[in-house]
Amino acid sequence: MDHGETVLCGSSAYTKKYYLNEGFQSLPQGIKDELKIMCVLYTEDIGGTLTLGFDSEGSLQLWAACDEGDLLYDDIGSVLKIKQLQRDKQELFQSLEMYFKVFFLGEDISDDDLED
Repeated sequence: MDHGETVLCGSSAYTKKYYLNEGFQSLPQGIKDELKIMCVLYTEDIGGTLTLGFDSEGSLQLWAACDEGDLLYDDIGSVLKIKQLQRDKQELFQSLEMYFKVFFLGEDISDDDLED
């Protein structure tokens, strides 16, 4: 990841841990729970690590990775699962982008942006 990116959360199959950036503690509990479930299920199914974060423009990104030599990591499943999450969680991801742009980047959101 670049220096222009902000981590939202992540999960690791290796350490069996989930991380939520302290800067996002003000998110509603339901959203925090949904992020945790999504990340942990991903790493349980696919293996490796999954990190969600924002690029410098405020777009939500999903990064999957695995340790070198991890033969149990499912490369193809990872790509398919991320595409599924982007499709199924589109509304959640758009809301998180809006939240990040307003509260972290200080952008003003117009009524036109809310209709998208």
